[in-house]
Amino acid sequence: MAEQAASTTAPATGREWHLASRPDGWPVPSDFALVEAPVRQPGEGEILVRNAYLSVDPYMRGRMNDVKSYVPPFQLGRALDGGAVGHVVASNAEGFEVGDAVLHGLGWREYATLDARHAVKVDPELAPLSYYLGALGMPGMTAYAGLLEVASFKPGDTVFVSGAAGAVGSLVGQIAKLKGAERVIGSAGSAAKVATLLDGYGFDAAFNYKDAPVREQLAAAAPDGIDVYFDNVGGDHLEAAIGALNLHGRVTLCGAIAQYNDTSAPAGPRNLALAIGKRLRLQGMLVRDHDSLQPRFLAEVGGWLKDGTLKYDETVVDGVENTTEAFLGLLRGDNTGKMVVRLEH
Repeated sequence: MAEQAASTTAPATGREWHLASRPDGWPVPSDFALVEAPVRQPGEGEILVRNAYLSVDPYMRGRMNDVKSYVPPFQLGRALDGGAVGHVVASNAEGFEVGDAVLHGLGWREYATLDARHAVKVDPELAPLSYYLGALGMPGMTAYAGLLEVASFKPGDTVFVSGAAGAVGSLVGQIAKLKGAERVIGSAGSAAKVATLLDGYGFDAAFNYKDAPVREQLAAAAPDGIDVYFDNVGGDHLEAAIGALNLHGRVTLCGAIAQYNDTSAPAGPRNLALAIGKRLRLQGMLVRDHDSLQPRFLAEVGGWLKDGTLKYDETVVDGVENTTEAFLGLLRGDNTGKMVVRLEH
């Protein structure tokens, strides 16, 4: 369905979120500040975008710490950033016109002025704009590449996914089924999410990790073991998966949300030595390493979305002023599917 382009006018100022202090453990609202900032008109080669949807993602928590990582940390007193999609309201760049829908990396704000080379035009006729932050964006590509390339998925595999009701996990399980998995198992944090995995996404088994030890519930759900584990959680889930993996099992290490807010060392996994005898492969992944898959990903996943084969959910929070609450809700597990912020104008 198409979405209407924004008006071509922009105010002199717009709201944006700054990091006010570095969180110690779980972030709190006072770690963030909503600031009125000037809206800069585009210079040579630049565009001005009025954002329609903002993305909040688990990886952002790591960027709030002042540590060296694969992306620079957020800076105190400066605007946060992340995935966003919106409409061009002013252009000084060849190939971009007012009204074009674009995906870019300057989220957490109402207006973004950026180098047009860092924006990608998207088609609002193909899918709702917010989908380019989810199923057709970074989370979808993470699920697709992480399962098919990093985990070397094969038809007939038994697959276990943690964080299975989230933006990435919900797609991993469904893609595994569409590609011929023997059995797909998911873990989530509520009875409602477990029901969604089973009834909405077609998982063969699912459990609430809060009900009993993960190791026990996984053993019951996969009596013959698992071949692939897609890890969004870390900790006790990774330990349980190592115990359940069959010979030559593969693990995609995508995230460790269970540990992002810890102030002490994680308790596990304590059984990593099992990887030796089982000849397991545990591989970390960053989605940007798999850009070569992009055309195939868009064609295949776009087709599944269009014909309804792939189910996709969003949790939508309205208003730029509620971006921080959406992010904190994501860390609490309040979302089913992708968490996005819809800006009202």
